[in-house]
Amino acid sequence: MFKIPAAILVLSISAASAAPPAPITIVIHGGAGALERGRYSPEQEAAFKSKLAEALKSGYAVLESGGEAVDAVEAAILLMEDSPLFNAGKGAVFDAAGVNELDAAIMDGKNGQAGAIAGVTHVKNPIKLARAVMDHSRHVMMIGRGAEKFAKEQDIELVKRSYFFTEGRWQAYKKAKKKEKAEKKNDASSSLNFDSKYGTVGAVALDKNGNIAAGTSTGGLTLKRYGRVGDSPIVGAGTYASNRSCGVSATGTGEYFIRFTIARDICAEIEFNGKTAETAANKLIHDTLENAGGDGGVIVLTPSGDYALDFNTAGMFRGVKNGAIEKIAIYGDEE
Repeated sequence: MFKIPAAILVLSISAASAAPPAPITIVIHGGAGALERGRYSPEQEAAFKSKLAEALKSGYAVLESGGEAVDAVEAAILLMEDSPLFNAGKGAVFDAAGVNELDAAIMDGKNGQAGAIAGVTHVKNPIKLARAVMDHSRHVMMIGRGAEKFAKEQDIELVKRSYFFTEGRWQAYKKAKKKEKAEKKNDASSSLNFDSKYGTVGAVALDKNGNIAAGTSTGGLTLKRYGRVGDSPIVGAGTYASNRSCGVSATGTGEYFIRFTIARDICAEIEFNGKTAETAANKLIHDTLENAGGDGGVIVLTPSGDYALDFNTAGMFRGVKNGAIEKIAIYGDEE
């Protein structure tokens, strides 16, 4: 009887059992909220989808050329920060004092390194500064004037506050101020959120080496109080990445994402309970978050290429691209 050498047998079993490499993938979001059909004209819908497609293409091009996940995340978010369509960078909303205060974070799942910034008012691209904090400092988060001083040291572009002005956001601010004044006059409690659409942007990417990265950038909530920071720049709340589990970027009412560490808990469900991206996201968004009174959504991506784009609002600007799939959507009834 012919006997197969043990070494060959082991190699054969290993080859047969080895899983095929996961496809390079990028998922993005441009905010969730009251995005019922009819809110936007066909022309506006086309503009949103065109910019989402551009961001997907930019991030995917990095991955396709062999680049790292963290570079793809930064590239995709930069495109959305430079667009007035989203509540990040150029299109940021106005706070209670009529100022645009910006927050951002980025995390590399390969080594657990992260960088975050909050409350900056002159940084053209907050995601670049968050990346610089991660790569060129021993800190994780910098805020306000200190963060902007660091930006100067890193030659990151600073702009006048007027750069962030957009007429649509200014009108939303004035409408919110008027509503707040009326509520105070009637002894009603002020609403936390005056804009029923959260335009926060984010991206999660998987590169050819199986590394995950995630990033998020935002202008926060319309009429937020001075110094308020949401979940976007907080590691584990609105942004998280680990090669052991997944990458997450969130959008929604940040106070709830912070209280329940939504991003980290989604990844914990995957890492420790063996859940898929879809079931983990569903549990945290439609159970934990919704039952607490919070709304919003997440994009989730695992090192195996499993992904989810989940939200408990009427819609979420979102997209995914890998070798076989390219999808962009706005409303909840879109695939």
